[in-house]
Amino acid sequence: MVDTRVTLNSTVLDNPIIPASGTFGYGWEFAELYDINCLGSFSFKGTTKEPRFGNQTPRIAECPGGMLNAVGLQNPGVEKVISEQLPKLRKCFSKKVIANVSGFCVEDYAYTCNKLDSQPQVGWFEVNISCPNVHGGGMSFGTSAESAFEVTKAVKAVTTKPVYMKLSPNVTDIVNIAKACEEAGADGISLINTLTGMRISLKNRKPIIANTTGGYSGDAIFPVALRCVYQVYEAVNLPIIGMGGISSAEDVIEMMLAGATAVQIGAANLINPFICKEIIEQLPQTMQKYNINSLTEIIGGAH
Repeated sequence: MVDTRVTLNSTVLDNPIIPASGTFGYGWEFAELYDINCLGSFSFKGTTKEPRFGNQTPRIAECPGGMLNAVGLQNPGVEKVISEQLPKLRKCFSKKVIANVSGFCVEDYAYTCNKLDSQPQVGWFEVNISCPNVHGGGMSFGTSAESAFEVTKAVKAVTTKPVYMKLSPNVTDIVNIAKACEEAGADGISLINTLTGMRISLKNRKPIIANTTGGYSGDAIFPVALRCVYQVYEAVNLPIIGMGGISSAEDVIEMMLAGATAVQIGAANLINPFICKEIIEQLPQTMQKYNINSLTEIIGGAH
């Protein structure tokens, strides 16, 4: 009998499969399709201090091996998440959830995390300093070690739960930024957010996405994500949640060998809403195929 359990900051997950923020709503939407308690956890939709309508449409464009999105952090704001979304979630999900938080200044991040810290359903924070689709915030905090340090320190000062910093691959040296987060007190690192890309319409000769650029996700970015996880694992002494192009049980194992303790599945949810459930069901057989008795034993096994 194989053991799919992993431990994330002293919390044991039944398996390492976590739907990624922005691809799973606030959970209850997918609970209409299957029992989401089979998941290790999930990262809910990126939440900000104030409500956000998001970017103008069109927000989505197809790409080889994936897709572009520029939704722009559309969400009802932290107050409504606490009063409306989390009560709905409580009815269908009995495990701890990851609260994904974004902001437009350091104070925004601290305010939103502090508000959510008192919610018993929240087990971890995932602080998004890597969103490429908003102006005046998001990725601007994750492109330098100094600003990443500042946000991490501010959030850690007002929270009691583990804080994961979600980093961007759109930088020269992701390792230095991860080190700065560790120095500021981060409890883990999430790798990676989307790559910045664009498409142009041949008919009207203009960018397809109203925002001009968007975040590129899907199968094609898996090698980039794997490289980032591998490099950061060697540089910091923190657990890593790996994500980017994962769509099979084999991908999960490969990402864990690179150094991930758990994984997030994003774009694949938009293609097949049952993908996380299917991967969880396939994991034991895939582990047996590669003579793996326990997933915990393979974390960082490629180093």
